[in-house]
Amino acid sequence: MEKDLYIYILYIEDERPVIDLVREALKLAGYKVVGATSGRQGLTMMRERKPDLLLLDLMMPDINGWDVYREMKSDKKLANIPVVVVSAKVPEHGNVIIEDLPPVEDYITKPFDVEQLIRSVKHILENGK
Repeated sequence: MEKDLYIYILYIEDERPVIDLVREALKLAGYKVVGATSGRQGLTMMRERKPDLLLLDLMMPDINGWDVYREMKSDKKLANIPVVVVSAKVPEHGNVIIEDLPPVEDYITKPFDVEQLIRSVKHILENGK
């Protein structure tokens, strides 16, 4: 049974098998994950239904994660959504992915430990960060 039917996690990731892995892992932890396979699709989905948490890949073919992050942080309706970056690209400045914008709540490097991802999601959803 899901912990909270109102918790909505969106994962923007261009590789469907990675979305499926994360969806199944977080389902076992009691969360529901919805996937978007492109940055544009993810932004549209966020505007249709604001997620409680965003998992975000940075390297995508249409618009990259940096552009998604910049656009959502400049939108008053989306700006306060917590973000966990899940990417193979290692951050140069900790959790800051774009200067002049707030840092992300967490940064998990691919390949990632599923348990680490679950702990991060639980911590952010339960504690606000």
